[in-house]
Amino acid sequence: MFDRRLLQNFDWFFLLLILMIVGLGLINLYSATFPLGEGGQRIFYRQIYWFCIGIGVFLITTTFDYHYLERFAYHIYIFSLGLLIFVLLKGKVYSGSQRWISIFCFNFQPSELAKLGSVIMLAKYLSQNHRYPYCGLREVWKAFLIVALPAFLIVQQPDLGTGLLILLLGISIIFFLGMDLKATVVLVGSFLISSPIIWAFLRDYQKRRIISFLFPESDPLGSGYHIIQSKIAIGAGMFLGKGFLKGTQTRLHFLPEQHTDFAFSVFAEEWGFVGSILLISLYLILILWAIRIAKNSKESFGTLLALGIISIIFWQTAINIAMTTGILPVVGIPLSLFSYGGSAMVTIMAGLGLIMNINMRRYMFQE
Repeated sequence: MFDRRLLQNFDWFFLLLILMIVGLGLINLYSATFPLGEGGQRIFYRQIYWFCIGIGVFLITTTFDYHYLERFAYHIYIFSLGLLIFVLLKGKVYSGSQRWISIFCFNFQPSELAKLGSVIMLAKYLSQNHRYPYCGLREVWKAFLIVALPAFLIVQQPDLGTGLLILLLGISIIFFLGMDLKATVVLVGSFLISSPIIWAFLRDYQKRRIISFLFPESDPLGSGYHIIQSKIAIGAGMFLGKGFLKGTQTRLHFLPEQHTDFAFSVFAEEWGFVGSILLISLYLILILWAIRIAKNSKESFGTLLALGIISIIFWQTAINIAMTTGILPVVGIPLSLFSYGGSAMVTIMAGLGLIMNINMRRYMFQE
């Protein structure tokens, strides 16, 4: 029998925040793809289609008890690793990257599922093995191994941005729980020692992106082109923006990847500082609201699962905006719920549905 208390705890404000961000994203996508003609219209309608699927997935992920995920965490994690291995062997190549699996007439990106799989596995492991009050070295290195495996496979595609993002998810959850002094020293020391080794294994184009981030004017028509054009677009928006469909950087095709990685630049040029602050504020409220839901969960698995999922949105938002404004190197991370991408849309909506799920079932632990 269906428990009516589930509907009583359905957070309509949380859903409204999601719909507002997606709505702005669709308006922006229409503008970003408008110069492409019929090809742009197909991209726009395809994103609407993926959003409709995402809403369906969102509702589905609110219907079952999320503790089933804890029971099947190993299976979900191993399945996501298997897909990452499969995409390296049989995946579809696009623009030099082997990141997609073709299913019928759709292309699916397994790295998006790997984000959720890693979060679920981390939440299970740390909820069962965390020793109060801080994580020790043993818990930290095992948690790091959980995120390092998918991160390594994703970097091989190559997709450095998503690989680093998964590592950041693990670090975020561990820092939330806290680390003892020994674990902190080892973690920081390992990062400092491994940095030169990581640099040596980076591909040439990845090194050029980092160098162009530090000195974009050194190669304005090559590796520095993306950052320079993005900053021009954002600056051109000034306070109130140029207006809908009036962004010159977008209309004249100066802005690269304007419907994916640099969607924020399109929005900032057309809606200016005021529009940008509105969008960032919506993300901030969404993140703080999700943290509130995580805090209200009465058991550790729900708390860590919600924090892990919202960490995906936080880091993707922070890195993308920092990337488009020249604060960070260009690493190819889209803006959650805003940039074009079917796999990303469905995965993020599934994650947000799980956060709603946690909120709806919080009464179960208030006896």
